[in-house]
Amino acid sequence: MLSAASRLLKPALAAATRQDVLALTRNASYVPIVIEQTNRGERAYDIFSRLLKERIVVINGGIDDGMSNSVVAQLLFLESQAPDKPITMYINSPGGVVTAGLAIYDTMQYIRCPISTLVVGQAASMASLLLTAGDKGQRRSLPHSRIMLHQPLGAAEGQASDIMIRAQEIMRMKELLRDLYMRHTGASRETVEKTLDRDSFMSAQEAKDWGLIDEILSERPAAEVHS
Repeated sequence: MLSAASRLLKPALAAATRQDVLALTRNASYVPIVIEQTNRGERAYDIFSRLLKERIVVINGGIDDGMSNSVVAQLLFLESQAPDKPITMYINSPGGVVTAGLAIYDTMQYIRCPISTLVVGQAASMASLLLTAGDKGQRRSLPHSRIMLHQPLGAAEGQASDIMIRAQEIMRMKELLRDLYMRHTGASRETVEKTLDRDSFMSAQEAKDWGLIDEILSERPAAEVHS
């Protein structure tokens, strides 16, 4: 079954009849289809393409190179359309590949658009870094979401010299992630290192106290309702 993330950048479907949409839905029930009335008739979209029109990016599932490429492309596209308009990023992810996550992170910092982040369900490992990388004051969580931080994981095999090279790279990534968490949370080096040493699970309130997020939402503020 394809992950939802792999469909994020699929172009909007061509205008279709209700029968076409129903047939498509039966064959691809893992991606909801929405129908929109336009002056040219009905238009069907996969749900993620429709959300992209509202400047909403969804990170759902494991973070790998495929998802990373998709999310990076969406962020660049939205900036090209309106560099001053905000982007909302919804996160429900167990984390994944460090370099794939860093590609998303760097793009978030690179583009001019303000980015608000909201965790729905979980933001673990690299996903927790993306959560806290949103604009200050715009990093949020729903009340029952879970956030988890830890140090990078890795393995190496082969000649002793190759294993040492891999180990050095993992340690370098550990230091990089530590510095990024310090930058976005304001936590001390000692606090971050202690937290990252083992899997550290946090409730929404604990994540707020730690500085990962700024606000816990139980309902959408009226001003943020999308038309």
